Amino acid sequence: MGGDGIWATNINIRGLSENRLVTLIDGNRVETANDLTASMSMIDMYDVERVEVIKGAQSSLYGSGAMGGIVNIITKDAHFADKPYLSGNIASGFASVNNLFSGHADINTGSEKWYLRLSGTLSDAGDVRTPEGVMPNSQYSYNNLTAKLGVKPFDNHFFRIQLQRYQANDVGIPGGDAFPGPAEATYSGIGRDLLSATYEIKNLSNTLSSLKFGYFNQYIDRFVSMKPNTVTEAKLPNGNTQRTTPELFTPAGMHLTNGGQIQSTWNLSANNTLIAGVDVWSRKLTTERIKYITVEVLNPSGTVIKTNNIIRGETPTPESSFSSAGLFLEDEIRFPDDRLTLIVGGRIDGVLIKNKENYDVDYITINNVVNDFPDRRLTFSEGSENNVSWSANAGLLYNMTENTDLSLNIARSFRAPSLEERFKYIDLGNFVRLGDPSLNPERGLSVDLGIRKWYSDLNFQAGVFINRMTNMIVEVPGDFIYKAYTGSSEYTIDTLPALINSNVSRALLYGLDFEFEYNFYGNFVFTGSGSYVRGKDTEAGSNLPLIPPLKGRLGLRYSYHNLGSAEFTVTGVAKQTKIAQSEQETDGYIRLDMAMGSEKIALGKTGLQIFAGIDNITNTSYANHLSTNRGSISVEPGRNFYIRMNFSF
Repeated sequence: MGGDGIWATNINIRGLSENRLVTLIDGNRVETANDLTASMSMIDMYDVERVEVIKGAQSSLYGSGAMGGIVNIITKDAHFADKPYLSGNIASGFASVNNLFSGHADINTGSEKWYLRLSGTLSDAGDVRTPEGVMPNSQYSYNNLTAKLGVKPFDNHFFRIQLQRYQANDVGIPGGDAFPGPAEATYSGIGRDLLSATYEIKNLSNTLSSLKFGYFNQYIDRFVSMKPNTVTEAKLPNGNTQRTTPELFTPAGMHLTNGGQIQSTWNLSANNTLIAGVDVWSRKLTTERIKYITVEVLNPSGTVIKTNNIIRGETPTPESSFSSAGLFLEDEIRFPDDRLTLIVGGRIDGVLIKNKENYDVDYITINNVVNDFPDRRLTFSEGSENNVSWSANAGLLYNMTENTDLSLNIARSFRAPSLEERFKYIDLGNFVRLGDPSLNPERGLSVDLGIRKWYSDLNFQAGVFINRMTNMIVEVPGDFIYKAYTGSSEYTIDTLPALINSNVSRALLYGLDFEFEYNFYGNFVFTGSGSYVRGKDTEAGSNLPLIPPLKGRLGLRYSYHNLGSAEFTVTGVAKQTKIAQSEQETDGYIRLDMAMGSEKIALGKTGLQIFAGIDNITNTSYANHLSTNRGSISVEPGRNFYIRMNFSF
């Protein structure tokens, strides 16, 4: 895990971060794989039932972006039942490290033909305390509402619909490359609205066991309020001084994603299951940014003789859309002796990109006088691009002995460049950082080999992997040739040095991970896990960014029947010295944590569960390497006491 403070969370799987992973909520894309922060944050943890993580390339089933894996967050739901029922939960929690208070309530009801679930959460947190002091501007608050309805209109027919609305306010962004220097940035509003529906028909015939239709509409908005807190001065030819003070910047991004899927499951024989389907989805991106700037002219004695209040309206990324359509197949064959299972799959995808014409400034207002056609550059012409990509996988599971499995998976994956990579435009004065609308998809080839052993008192699994990627997108020096407009129609052709996104790099990632549980005595269980990743840019001969260091975890858990359990864990992380040019080394550290949880305590017709613990018991000061790329985030939260209580009925 990495992120900005506590709220803005992102993840990394085997050295690949969120721009090469696909995040799903109940099977629906949060967004296509891109590097926008906080894609994992707009989720109410009280609503989470479980999290499914699939490591390695998975483009055959999930399409573009799944080069490193899939994270599917399954939220809680009510259920159909033979008899009418009513149940619910009321929960509350507190964490000391940032004075977090949260409250949650849900109610579930249903019968044989229908069910309904309603839930809501409120949460508020202040600035995070670290061993080095308080982390400024790390506060947040959010609320979440969820409604789910299920209906059985006919036998074997299941209709489900849900609405999720997550809204966070006053979310501090403690630091980062996007907001350098003394700037203070806050999400004044950031939210996610999801509407999804599925209709499934089961057991249509002896062969066709399931036919499922799905649709989702997801809208994500991000509104940022940034105070640059910088002042620049320049001498004018007449001896006066011009002082420029950026007062406030308000960038915003609106992301609308629509998608649909038809999936069928066929039992071709007792030992052969085929999944086939088609999915389509489209993401529309709209951005805006307003800059409020004060420009003062001072005479040589320092007296202000003129003040201009400037409002500059911009569209950072042109209005654009990313549309994808894919056809997929996956066949699972179980051999008669049940010792060998073979899985093969593949898909073909078409991607269409469209964008509108875009300029580096839309309008400028000076002292309430609007200029709709200021001097400006044409950053992107209106256009469209299309890509066709394919992916495939082949895997096998071999039951070598009664309690030993071996697995092997080989996969080809792809990632179509995001809208942000195609249409990036960052003006740095004497040069620009620029996207390329005609970028080609990145391609990956990965191999995973795993072993799993289990006994009555021991479970162990381990895997090694290698992932080779080509056509990787990196910035290379070039020239930005653009039309410079003076007024509404006249223009000249100019050139600026630029760093331009290009398909020129190759990468190699390899490593291993493992985990185990050993019930060595009575109610005591010894647990452990570890991982190592190495990432290289083989084209440039350099290290890849955002590669997690060597990490291990050991735990001791004690469980007592009808009472609960307690677990003490120690996490060790090595120093990370194999870093990319833009990164900084991070030292190793050891962190101690403790967690306890009770069984459900009967209180009449209700039940009570209590969860409590201490994070970072020794108040260790350490840096998470995956968070250091965000600029000023160099120290993680300190000692944290937390408690959560849940009443159920």
